[in-house]
Amino acid sequence: MPMCAVPRLSVNTMHRACVPIAVLLVGCDPVSTTNTPYYPRPAEIWESREPAEVGMDAARLNEAIVYANAHETQLSPDAAVWLAERFAGIPHQEIVGPTKPRGGVNGIVLRHGYIVAEWGETRRVDMNFSVTKSYLSTLAGLAHDRGYIRSLDDSVARYVQGEMFETPHNAGITWRHLLQQTSEWEGTLFGKPDTADRREGINRTLNRPGTFWEYNDVRVNLLAYSLLHVWRSALPIVLRDEIMRPIGASTTWRWHGYETSWTHMDGVRVQSVSGGGHWGGGLWASTRDHARFGYLMLRRGRWGDRRILSEEWIERATTPVDIQPNYGFMWWLNTDQGQFAAAPESSFFALGAGSTSVIWIDPEHDLVAVTRWIDGNEHVNEFMRLVLASIRD
Repeated sequence: MPMCAVPRLSVNTMHRACVPIAVLLVGCDPVSTTNTPYYPRPAEIWESREPAEVGMDAARLNEAIVYANAHETQLSPDAAVWLAERFAGIPHQEIVGPTKPRGGVNGIVLRHGYIVAEWGETRRVDMNFSVTKSYLSTLAGLAHDRGYIRSLDDSVARYVQGEMFETPHNAGITWRHLLQQTSEWEGTLFGKPDTADRREGINRTLNRPGTFWEYNDVRVNLLAYSLLHVWRSALPIVLRDEIMRPIGASTTWRWHGYETSWTHMDGVRVQSVSGGGHWGGGLWASTRDHARFGYLMLRRGRWGDRRILSEEWIERATTPVDIQPNYGFMWWLNTDQGQFAAAPESSFFALGAGSTSVIWIDPEHDLVAVTRWIDGNEHVNEFMRLVLASIRD
């Protein structure tokens, strides 16, 4: 079956041209009329379709791409510089993991699994920052599906020995609390005290676990550390074997920890990875690999004839936290369209670095889009509006 060429649109091309850049796909086979979903084969084998073939208007879709290219983030290309600026004046902000310069605006749009638009360097591996959290949540889901975590309401202390959960306050923390960012865990992990990311007040009085929501990267790293103890294997290996290989992702992605996050597991020295890039590290991957991961979520955990993740887990992961309705198990939700007003309420997202890295899953329109380095929520929202305006059926 012949492949279709998708134009690779660049900022430079856009600036040289005075007319819109067309989204033109040629030489494609007709879209299947069966109800069997399409799944891309491994690596670079991914079929494309003209927008019209999947019920989209090419000119309107092109408007979304032109808009994305015109609104590149103002964040420094040097991640270390940007991180230092963002958290200036807060103690314990030393970079302890690797960083790398970012690329330019790029993205991909899938409808019914087919590529309908692709622009920029979508094979480039970039830091993903908090997009990593949604991958971490998925590994927790796999552990729960297999019975390694018997109940989400179990105390994590039953699974992880040592000082992390010894105090009376920390002993009551459950897996659900860690996944929902309501744990209120107190302590120091890998040289970073939880106060290094207490965004709701460094000196505030902590609440009972489960009663207060706070986005806190130290506690996210604690989830990664705890899952390492459950899986008894480095999480990058688990992700490779259980998710990325089965969905045909490339081999270019990497998942980093910190120079301070080495530990011993069954007599072997292993690095606990980070759940984001706040102090460096985290999952680094290409836009294309993110699109495969997003498509797995759109297909409710199934890839071809293989069930990778239970549909029940995806339902749990995308159920709003009672005290934070736009958050689930480390996926951002769109309850009352509170995250992105242009997107349907059923949409959910993996977001990183102020929405400069986005995986958008839209079940209502059978659509996945990944964008990199658009300048934050306002412009990502407008990109979404323009994409949805291109849908005809």
